[in-house]
Parts: sequence; structure tokens; C-alpha cells
Amino acid sequence: MATMADKQPLFLDTNVLIYASIKQAPEYQTVRSFVENHLSRKTPLFISRQVLREYLSVLSRFQPNFDIIPKQTLILWLNAWRQRCQILDDNAAVMDTLLNLYATTSFAGKQVHDANIVATLFSHDLDTLVTANTRDFARFKPRLKLIDPRQTEI
Repeated sequence: MATMADKQPLFLDTNVLIYASIKQAPEYQTVRSFVENHLSRKTPLFISRQVLREYLSVLSRFQPNFDIIPKQTLILWLNAWRQRCQILDDNAAVMDTLLNLYATTSFAGKQVHDANIVATLFSHDLDTLVTANTRDFARFKPRLKLIDPRQTEI
């Protein structure tokens, strides 16, 4: 039986989409199961266009650990994620939240991309991020709740 916890909205980080897509990834089975279980429970899953761009950036270039993905396959995968998840807008409220986070939290350089993901969540009244990089987001706790799909029992 579904519980309220099953319906807790979850924002998926780029690495979750990648691990759930690439069969050669050691994390594939665990992360794919996590996502599929939440989809079957009708848990609201969210992503942003930033996540989709990062997914395309990583999977469209050579990676030593997996085969090159044909362009048409990658387009199909991107569209599948767009259908499975709700896409949050990166709007003025996200920028305002990002600037507030910058004023109150220590991050710089490439960490701005992670902070923008957090700003996207917060500006859309979400607080739970599913990521394999929990360490990168720890600075935003306790307001941000983190779930590592590799370590979570479904």
C-alpha cells in the first residue's frame, strides 16, 4: 500500500539519470530500480532543463567507461526523461534564490551549478534531492534533504 512517504516529491540530479540509463555503469541496477520503483508508486519526480543539458553534455561525449551513444538513441532517452519527470522552470525566482544562497552559503566556481539545482528546488517548494553526490550538496543541509539512490532500500 502506498504511503505519504511514497508521494514525497523528489528532484533527480543529473547523475541519477545517467546511472539509470547506462547499463555499463556499476550503479545501473540499483539506481534504475530506485527510479522505476518510484515511478510505479507514482512518486512525483522532478528535473530541470539544467539537468537535461548536463545529461546531454555528459552522454554526448566520449566516456572511457561506456560505449558511445548514437545521437538518435540519446534524443530518445532525453525525451523519455522529459515524459517521466516534471520539468521545473529556471525562472527569476530561481535566480533570486540562487543569489540568496550565495549570500548565505559558501560556494564558488563550478559549485554554482549545484547551487542552482538547489535554488531550483527551493524556489519550487521542494526540499529533497536524489543524488549520488551527497557530499557536493551537504553545505545546503539541513534545509535540503539528500537521498543517495545507491544506499536506499525501496
